[in-house]
Amino acid sequence: MDNLISKMVQETIELGAYGAGAVEIDKIVFDRGFRSLCESNACGNFDKCWTCPPDAGDIDDLINKAKSFDGAIVYQTVRSLEDSYDFEGMMEAGSLHNVLAEKISAAFASHNFAEVLHLGAGGCHVCEVCTKRQDEPCRYPERAMASLETYGVAVSQLAETAGLKYINGQNTVTYFGAYFYKK
Repeated sequence: MDNLISKMVQETIELGAYGAGAVEIDKIVFDRGFRSLCESNACGNFDKCWTCPPDAGDIDDLINKAKSFDGAIVYQTVRSLEDSYDFEGMMEAGSLHNVLAEKISAAFASHNFAEVLHLGAGGCHVCEVCTKRQDEPCRYPERAMASLETYGVAVSQLAETAGLKYINGQNTVTYFGAYFYKK
């Protein structure tokens, strides 16, 4: 791993990630099957968010775009929950994860990569309510963030490849993000 990528992994942890690791693009597993999860509206964002399907684009095009990068910095946040039904705790943990994603985007903006793609957990959360729901254009296209699943990334395998645990114990919730870069 080159020096800059090692520093980025360390900086990700310093910014508040529970864990982080670097992954070369050819080690990332992509699966078109995640689109059917999106289409079943498992997370509630299908056709309600500009960065989610169907507006995010064709799954094969998104996978090919992601595969065009050199690698990714993968990171996770882990939060304790009162119990496995602590929905409020899960939502709060998701919000904290999204705050970290914004910090990472800002911190890495100066690295002058040819291109970057920052993917998060559960779709874009830059705005409280996506303008898609009012049939208006995205307010912040430069900050909008699609989910790893939207791009067909097999997150459990990505975690393992990055040396991170996908499940971090009873009564916890773990969220993942990945900062793809092209040198």
